[in-house]
Amino acid sequence: MLPPFSLEDYGISPEFGFLPPEPPLTHLPNEYYAKWESIVGNLQPLLLSKRIRAMIDGMPVLSTEYLHDEPEWRRAYVVLVFMLHGYVWGGDRPVSKVPPQLTIPLFQVCDHLDLPPVATYAGVCLWNYKPIFGNEPSADLQDLACLQTFTGSLDEQWFYLVSVAIEARGAPSIPLMLDAIVAASAGQTDVVADCLQEFAGIIDQVTELLQQMYDNCDPYVFYNRIRPYLAGSKNMTDAGLPKEGLNYDDGSGVPIYRQYGGGSNAQSSLIQFFDIILGKDPAEKSPKAGHGFIHEMRSYMPGPHRRFLNDVEAIANIKEYVDANRDQPALVLAFDACLATLRNLRDKHIQLVSRYIIIQSRGASRRQVPQSSAKPEAPVRVNLASAVPSDSKKLRGTGGTALIPFLKQARDETGEAAVGAWAQRLLSNGPPLTSSAPLSKVGEHADGHLEVVGLCGTWTAADSEGGICHW
Repeated sequence: MLPPFSLEDYGISPEFGFLPPEPPLTHLPNEYYAKWESIVGNLQPLLLSKRIRAMIDGMPVLSTEYLHDEPEWRRAYVVLVFMLHGYVWGGDRPVSKVPPQLTIPLFQVCDHLDLPPVATYAGVCLWNYKPIFGNEPSADLQDLACLQTFTGSLDEQWFYLVSVAIEARGAPSIPLMLDAIVAASAGQTDVVADCLQEFAGIIDQVTELLQQMYDNCDPYVFYNRIRPYLAGSKNMTDAGLPKEGLNYDDGSGVPIYRQYGGGSNAQSSLIQFFDIILGKDPAEKSPKAGHGFIHEMRSYMPGPHRRFLNDVEAIANIKEYVDANRDQPALVLAFDACLATLRNLRDKHIQLVSRYIIIQSRGASRRQVPQSSAKPEAPVRVNLASAVPSDSKKLRGTGGTALIPFLKQARDETGEAAVGAWAQRLLSNGPPLTSSAPLSKVGEHADGHLEVVGLCGTWTAADSEGGICHW
């Protein structure tokens, strides 16, 4: 029998998963931090007037000694990383030197939370929302609002809140599948099959929430207005930062250059939990080539969540158990149904990245071509939206990584874990089965390009293009 898991030891709620068990603080209660709250509360006008850097440069270096509990440490992190990214990207050109007013307290907060000093998924999603009604988190998008944004737009709020709703809806899968692991170790096949059936339904509902992104987040607004502020400092030379990354000035006079990826849904512990539960034998300790990025993203998760994934990975046994019980059709079918829904989720993600990144990058490239006009052209801001390299393979997103090939690899490898022969054929990367409807509207042609039918007509995307972004 496996040892019991105490989710609370990992900062995880049985009801709300990786979201905090209580709504995040809307402001720091101690008046000592009023200057921080004043700046972040006026972030949009300060960015609009391009006064954000002057305000932060004139701010005192505040101590973290008046942060007393975890909600206050989390709120301090949210406030500081929004100021950080506004400072770096809130001008006509990015700046590469972070002042001590941000560096010193941010390093202390990040040491406490076991997070890197950059805006992560935790900062912009997990700890950056409030319920409109009631005092508890909700899976209903209509009951959620954002605490902080860079633009103040509905599009940016919706972009973060869809992820919050996904986390809330997927939360019940955590205790559910831990029970399935225990049941598998005890040989309780019926319990494992029931858990897998319920798990497949949860993944399907998460996919439905993901597709609601299109309702209120316009791709043009995301690419040109929101995405630049979410960029990290890794592989951002095309966006205007030096190859060394950011210089975090701690007042010592010694340069501290660091490179970090920006916020990404690959930093969602929930999505990685899905993979671990349905993955291969956890005894395979060496990740496949190309999987290094996924493991790297764990370093951008809160420390307790990262440790939880590592511990679950060490005991995950569902795939092994199903393999050993292939003569149980209900069990095999339930497991393969989970893989089918997970592959469908990955297909929808590829569509979303293509629509919000690839198509918009082509429009940005056209806008870079000088047009004859009697009026002088406004200066082009240098940031992630204006970074259109001639080599499309280097098109990057907020995490600094070209991703469409990676996403396709992750999607295709989902089918490798299938147990039933029918499911293996359906989930393989080979020709589509004529006897069954395809799992999604993504088609891969012989010359390697993607074709997507739906969403906004029929369009194609080169296989080598893409970039990581939030969902």
